[in-house]
Amino acid sequence: MLKFFKNLWYREGGYKELLTTAAPLILSTASWSVLQFTDRVFLTWYSPDAVAASMPAGIVNFTLTCLFFGTASYVGTFVAQYYGACEYHKIGKSLWQGIYIAIIGSAIVFMLGFTAEPFFRVVGHDPAVQKLEVIYFRILCFGSLGPIASSVFSGFYSGRGENWPVMWISFISAGVNIVLDYLLIFGRFGFPEMGVAGAAIATVSAGFTPLVIYGFLVFGKEYNARYKTVSNYKFDSELFARILKFGLPSGIHMFIEVAGFSGFLLIVGRLGTTELAATNIAFNINTVAFMPMIGIGIAISMLTGQNIGKNSAAMAERVIWSGFHICFFYMSIIALTYFFLPGIYIFPFAANADHAGFVKIKEFTIVLLKFVAIYSIFDTLNLVFASAIKGAGDTRFVMMMGLFLSLFLLIIPSYIAVVIMGKGLYIAWMIASIYISLLGFSYLTRFLTGRWKSMKVIEHIPVIPVNCPDVPYIDL
Repeated sequence: MLKFFKNLWYREGGYKELLTTAAPLILSTASWSVLQFTDRVFLTWYSPDAVAASMPAGIVNFTLTCLFFGTASYVGTFVAQYYGACEYHKIGKSLWQGIYIAIIGSAIVFMLGFTAEPFFRVVGHDPAVQKLEVIYFRILCFGSLGPIASSVFSGFYSGRGENWPVMWISFISAGVNIVLDYLLIFGRFGFPEMGVAGAAIATVSAGFTPLVIYGFLVFGKEYNARYKTVSNYKFDSELFARILKFGLPSGIHMFIEVAGFSGFLLIVGRLGTTELAATNIAFNINTVAFMPMIGIGIAISMLTGQNIGKNSAAMAERVIWSGFHICFFYMSIIALTYFFLPGIYIFPFAANADHAGFVKIKEFTIVLLKFVAIYSIFDTLNLVFASAIKGAGDTRFVMMMGLFLSLFLLIIPSYIAVVIMGKGLYIAWMIASIYISLLGFSYLTRFLTGRWKSMKVIEHIPVIPVNCPDVPYIDL
């Protein structure tokens, strides 16, 4: 048994290789989840209306942003496959096409910020919550360039397997957000007390922090000499179109999934502020535990892309199964704590909250965490196998399946159950749990067909020696 485990750990594409690649990404995504967790905790301490408003407004903003975020960040897959194929001079060109997508996308999201008031009026939440939703949403829309463009630069690093800078920059960004949250939400050390507006400003400031740091690093002489990160700035219509061809379905997939949960939150919000606040807290607790696995998902996607670029689908498959084993084991342990130790997750929210107002929220949240425990096991399938086939280029299937299941298993059933039939919070969460579970199985089934093995997002490149000398293949 020990020999078998050692083989899984040390072999090429095994646990050690994947975790070595994923470690900084795990820490990076973990820092983001701590950031979001702290943000919601501070807002819970500030007022129930504030935390009730922040999640719907924040996730609606992310729904709009992630369409362009997912498209632009798919540059990382191009970087991975060009890197695996040793086409280094095309990496800088890919980077710039992603930057152009980010600029266009952020301009569109900026304009959508002006639609906040009529949109949330139609949603129909409590007037006090609605007012805060408009403020939070509008500020986040005005600052969307930072996170969208930063995702392109992080793809430049993660696509090449250089993940430690991504981690450190994420840590700095999280630190900026947490400090500004404390100062601006509560009005400490001479700063004005801004509540929800302060939380939004802190988030936007933290979003631009990585963009500034990445700019100094990526456009340096060393990277320009090797990858043409400065000199290949010109718009390339053919490459731009190719990135859109594969990246846009990936962005639409993200948009659909997040839009589905946005719709779910907006529907749950009709049940009342207490139910909405409990749902927000349960989702945030889930995020804290789940986000580290996003780092493994990114590593799986990038290693799959690199191996596909090397024409080594068998090694890519080994990496994917290694990722599944690790994620499944980790999430099973977390699920047990949701069932038997929910108090350790709820305590930070309750610490400085109004006791009388939080009692009912706590009761709801404890039950909701049991739903989270069940569906999170199946969400592992979603994370691992969707990341895998997207890393190979199978983005259209992911998009279409996400659209179909989100519409017919989440949004429509939730609306019928809550709005038309008047069912309660737990029925809504049962529907969400079924949706997540079936979505994971759909991606597993697609992966097992093996169609992803013959896909590639980059143009056909002649096979070159494995050691990849740092010269163009045409010279070889």
